[in-house]
Formats: sequence, C-alpha cells, structure tokens
Amino acid sequence: MDSVICSILLLLTCTLIHVLSLHARKRKSNYKLPPGPSLLAIVGNLIELGRKPQQSLAKLAMIHGPIMRLKLGQLTTIVISSSDVAKEVLQTHDLLFSNRTIPQATTVHNHNHYSLPFLPISPLWRDLRKICNNQLFSHKTLDASHDLRCKKLQELLNDVHRSSLIGEAVDIGSAAFRTSINFLSNTFFSLDFVNSVGETAEYKGIIDNLVRAIATPNLGDFFPMLKIVDPQGIRRRSTTYVSKLFVIFDRLISKRLELREAGKSYVTNIDMLDTLLNISLENGQKMDNEKIKHLFLDLIVAGTDTTTYTLECAMVELINNPNAMSKAKIELAQTIGIGNPMSESDITRLPYLQAIVKETLRLHPSAPLLLPRNAKTDVEINGYIIPKGAQVLINAWAIGRNPSIWDNPNSFSPERFLGSEIEVKGRHSHFTPFGGGRRICPGLPLAMRMLHLMLGSLINIFDWKLENDFKLEDMDGQPLRVIPVRINK
Repeated sequence: MDSVICSILLLLTCTLIHVLSLHARKRKSNYKLPPGPSLLAIVGNLIELGRKPQQSLAKLAMIHGPIMRLKLGQLTTIVISSSDVAKEVLQTHDLLFSNRTIPQATTVHNHNHYSLPFLPISPLWRDLRKICNNQLFSHKTLDASHDLRCKKLQELLNDVHRSSLIGEAVDIGSAAFRTSINFLSNTFFSLDFVNSVGETAEYKGIIDNLVRAIATPNLGDFFPMLKIVDPQGIRRRSTTYVSKLFVIFDRLISKRLELREAGKSYVTNIDMLDTLLNISLENGQKMDNEKIKHLFLDLIVAGTDTTTYTLECAMVELINNPNAMSKAKIELAQTIGIGNPMSESDITRLPYLQAIVKETLRLHPSAPLLLPRNAKTDVEINGYIIPKGAQVLINAWAIGRNPSIWDNPNSFSPERFLGSEIEVKGRHSHFTPFGGGRRICPGLPLAMRMLHLMLGSLINIFDWKLENDFKLEDMDGQPLRVIPVRINK
C-alpha cells in the first residue's frame, strides 16, 4: 500500500482514539467554529486526501463551505477555498496569520530555528528577508547576473540540440532541474553542482525526496507526544537528505574561509557566499555558518523544485494544446526571430508567453495549499472564529479553478490573461501562486525570469513530439519525455 495512504490510515486511527478519549471532557465553545467533515467523510476521501489533498479538500469545501475546519489529532486545521476569505488571511489580517505551522520534517539540524519559510516574524526573519530582497533578488542584482543565466540557458539548449541530432527524448523535468540548480549554485558558490546525468539524478533525488517527506502527513505533527518516537521515520529521512546537502555546504564554506584567510592572494567572487560572509563579519557573526547553510538549503530546494515543476507543466499543456503552442511560436518568431534564444529583456514584449506562464501557475500551482500559516490569536472571519494556534491552509488550487471566478476553469486558455491586470505578486487574492502578504515567496522575481527564459527559448528553437506516441493522459506523475526537432532559421 502507498506509504502516504498508510500514514493517513494510521493518523485517522490515532485521531479516532484521541476523539473518543476526549469525548467525556468535551465542553461547548462560546464562539462559532467553522463547519467541517466528520472522520467518516475524511475516510471516504482517504485516497485523494493522501495523494491529491487539494482536490479532496476542494470537494469537501463544496459541502461545508469556503472556510472549513478539520480536526486531526490535536491539531485544528482551517482550509480556505474562497478568494474573498483568502484575502482576509493574506491581506486584511496578514499580521495575525504571518507565523507558520512548523512540520516536524523541517526540524532537522535546528532547521526550524533558521529556516526563512518557517521562521516566525522576528528580527532574524527580517534580517534574512532583507538579505534576500536587497542582495539576492533585487532587480539590480538580477540584472547583474543576467549573463550567468544566459550561459546556463545556452548549456541547456546545447544539450537539447545534441538530443535532437540523434532523435533522443529529453526529460524536461531533469533538464530544467539541472539548469536551475547550476544557476543557483553559481549564484551562491561560483560553481556548477551538476556536471553529468548521474549527478543530476542524484541531486534531483535528494531534493524530490526531501520535499516529499515534508509533504507526507506526519503523526508527529498531529500528536506532539509522538515527535520523539517519529513513528513513520519522516524526520529520520529528512535528516538524511538535509545532511547530504550540508556536507557539501560545509566543505564549500570551509574552503572559502581558507581562501579568504590567505589574504591578498584571494580575489572575491562577488557571489552570495562572499556576501553572507561579509555580512557576518560586519555584524559580529549575526550570519554564522549555520544560518548561511540553512538559507542556502531553503533557496536551493524551493528554487529548483518549483521552477522544474512549473516548466514541466507548461510544456505538458502546450504539447496538449497545439493552438496555444502555435500562437506562442508566432509571437516569438515575430518578436525575436525563429530559432533564436530569448533574452530577459524580451519578456515584456511577449504578452502571450507571459499569459502562458500565468495560466500554468493558475492550473498547476507548485504549492497547491501554499505553506501553512498559524493563527497568532483568535480571529473572526466570515462570522466564524479561527482559534488561536490553528493551522491555516489556503487552497490556491481550488481558488484557481473556481467557476465563479474563471470561465471554463479547467481549460488551458492563456487568452484569459491577455489585457488583464492580474499579476503574480499576491495583490489579487484569486491568483496567489507565490503566496501573499509578508510571507510571499522572496524568490518570485528570479523564478519568473527563469521560467520565461527557459520556456520561450525551448519552444522557439525546437518543435516537440512525444516519445513513441506516448499519450499525455497516461503520464500520471511520470516525467515528461519529448523528442526535440531543431527548427531551421
């Protein structure tokens, strides 16, 4: 049986025991909690809840409403499935929902104490956020690193070209992953992490498994007394994957410190590691090595996983919608010329390509429930009280497919974004693929540049056909493998 399903079965069993043990002591609340499904209803949606929780929760919300309460173990979870209610959480009461619920899987190596996505609003969180905004993801910094992204893009295109010469299928996810991780590793350490197919698979496996472990329903999160036991081994697995990356980070940081201590012979790389080490010296070890490692971990995991997933989804949709592919190719041909790679300066002149990226993010948000927030105090929303300490999930997947907001919501139609003011920066509560408010993803500016650059170049330089007449509807989580055909200029 699937490990996720086993985890949920175990969770429901423990929850039932917990509910029965508390039943005699149950007291009536003096405030109105949101409605929610019974344990039997959750059991009825068990398979989808384990494998596709956003879809199962969307179905339950159709019964119980746009603000719904789940009680699993000792953790109360509130699920938001309406853009109006999401606005209350992300904008109106943003400060009261700005802290995170911290999954046990992220508490390895004191990760929750230093992790930017899971830190509470605090001086350390503000310091790390400021570094990201001012040093790594500012327009000035990104413009300065444009040539590096172009170099990594050209390496991707060269690899795809070699495959086209021999009719070899390209694993789009792996190709996007290699490009993304090498760009980030050069930005951070001035070197490539991945130099072969084997290394690509190794690093991708580490990050995929780490993300999967964090996303797996964990008894330790629902029953704090079980955290020490770690009954599903989720924390142990997370520790293994994080340790592999930390060994690499430790080695690179130690080597850089040795070079810096060598004195005049050292020439700065002006990369992120040097920047953080300089900040550390200037601020009396405010950015010690542990914090530096955790920041690199957060950015590499988030940066590679989300970019890879979104690019693969975009390619799937375009191959499955030849009319949209044709429109994108015509726009690219008229704007930059057939068979030419894109430059980031071209993005603003390619509204249909921008619409394709937005439509992909609407249908396939990389974090369909966003990251969990935590209620700092009791908060009244829509006539209900969200109790202090409750975990709050926003079902961005359900909101993105709401027929009262989007025409033909399950259809891939980039045209819906043409001439629209809707953008990805969290200001529109019905379209928040990167979150919103104080906790919006700091890497958004880089992600959008990379997505447009890779997607636009891949479809302008190559035509694509499925391997061995493989049908997209048969994928079911399998990697997209397509054969590139070089377009003659």
